[in-house]
Amino acid sequence: MQRTSKGNLFGIVAIILWATLASFGVLAGNIPPFQLTSMAFFVAFLIGAILWKREKKGILVHLKQPLIVWIVGVCGLFGYHFFYFLAIQNAPAVEANLINYLWPLLIVLFSAFLPNEKLRWFHVVGVSLGLLGAFLLITKGKGLEFEEQYFLGYMYAVICGVVWASYSVISRLFGKVPTSAVGGFCGVTAVFSLICHLLFETTVMPDTTQLLAIIALGLGPVGGAFFVWDYGMKNGDIQLLGSLSYAAPLLSTLLLIALGLAKMSLFVWIACGLIILGSMISSLSHLKKLLARF
Repeated sequence: MQRTSKGNLFGIVAIILWATLASFGVLAGNIPPFQLTSMAFFVAFLIGAILWKREKKGILVHLKQPLIVWIVGVCGLFGYHFFYFLAIQNAPAVEANLINYLWPLLIVLFSAFLPNEKLRWFHVVGVSLGLLGAFLLITKGKGLEFEEQYFLGYMYAVICGVVWASYSVISRLFGKVPTSAVGGFCGVTAVFSLICHLLFETTVMPDTTQLLAIIALGLGPVGGAFFVWDYGMKNGDIQLLGSLSYAAPLLSTLLLIALGLAKMSLFVWIACGLIILGSMISSLSHLKKLLARF
């Protein structure tokens, strides 16, 4: 498998894992956000530790990364979650989530500044259709009302989207940094989240179901996904993966419907069509190469 194709595959796996976030989040119940984040990222850190052990180079070798790499990694993982929680605490969740979901569009736009990358019309059209689909999916076709009193929350959501898009795109410039280094970023994020939890929240002891959900989050959407996303950003088609990222809220909704936690509606079908169409348009160059083989 070619390096780019493998990178695309890993990126798609990350998107699928993120689609399970809402379902596992429901199972986690009333665990406070920063406590949940700290516990899940600790599981993610263990994934990194296992990868380090398999490489048999020792832990310190993997921790000896340039300072800028640590800054970008920790700001990306911890910064995203920190501002996300601030956003949903200071603005209605629907509006905050939609603003946050500007990050796939920003990834596509920011990627134009990377070496050897060129922004094409079909990337912009595809990601725009994906954004429209996400808008319908999140708002359920009811529209949005941005109120001045929630301005601070909206700004936190904007920062949240910019942080994740910037982290994803800048990761491309650190191609020589091994993906296993993400384990270190997860460890620091777990510690910072624990500090925020102790400062702002009251600890809740998880029951068996919640504990299993937390472990699943760490293995999947709030942990393992960051390792495969890192590989995808460094090796795959970054503009394609940015566009495909709008499949995450769609798959998340479909999973909730399958589990009986949400209901199918006309807007889900329309959003599904828009996101699929957008993904196909964004994949135009790849589809042409695939058709040329036949």
